[in-house]
Amino acid sequence: MLLVLVLLLQLATPAGKPNEPNVDSRLLESGEGTTLRKPTPNAREIKIVSYNIRWRAGAELKEMARLLREDPKVGGASILALQEVDRRKQRTGNSDTAKTLADELGMHYVWTAPPSANAGDEEETGVTLLSVYPLTDVQRIVLPHPGPGRRRRVALGATVEIDGQQWRIYSAHAETRIPLDKKMEQYSAMLDDLKRYPADMPAIVMGDFNTWEPTAGDKTTKLFSKAGFSTPFDGKRTFRRRVMLVPIELRLDWMWLRGLDANGCGVNREIEISDHFPIWTTVKPRVTTAKQ
Repeated sequence: MLLVLVLLLQLATPAGKPNEPNVDSRLLESGEGTTLRKPTPNAREIKIVSYNIRWRAGAELKEMARLLREDPKVGGASILALQEVDRRKQRTGNSDTAKTLADELGMHYVWTAPPSANAGDEEETGVTLLSVYPLTDVQRIVLPHPGPGRRRRVALGATVEIDGQQWRIYSAHAETRIPLDKKMEQYSAMLDDLKRYPADMPAIVMGDFNTWEPTAGDKTTKLFSKAGFSTPFDGKRTFRRRVMLVPIELRLDWMWLRGLDANGCGVNREIEISDHFPIWTTVKPRVTTAKQ
């Protein structure tokens, strides 16, 4: 099983002589759907979804958009965090996936990608936040520590205002093949950005953390718990792929909440468009009792 896992993680390694990456403002895009869906005022709960879509396009992307609108579990979310979202890549018809989904779902969106490792490469796949609430104070976070071929990974932070209260939300795609302590530093990059905001500000950090190592779950939990976060997910497998006919299932995707209480959550394993499954939860601001 360990050999199969190593082979899985050897797939799709970038090649070529690397160049030092630099921050490129062209790799940050924001906008909104043609017709916006109005948020529900004074909503008792807010549905949140995170999903590594594995650069789907065409008919698969259209079906994914339908499910994100209509599926009983993940449909109709107010906030979406997506990973492996292409823009201007040949494999997805040089389309703008984030804008397509924003149009289909009637949402505001921001998208970003890491810098390319080699001059002249196509744009990297990136991450996206979609929201029925306007997205402000957007921050592109190029994660520390390059992976194979000097490829980089990225996270995206933004602020939304829900019923007069600001929330900070993040979508992240961590590297697969770097030492676990360096992955922890990638997760910490989002927590470092969050330090710029009030400690009592509700926050959600979510995405594909690539926590495939045996101790990764415990170390990730320790890191986020120390920062005041909790997760409604406990050991649920979010990824499935077959390698040489051997099924591999791993817990790679996470949602971490601060100042919010979850009321129900799940991994929708019925949606098999990607090799990841979408994860969802409904949340509401935590009610605190003032000291007398």
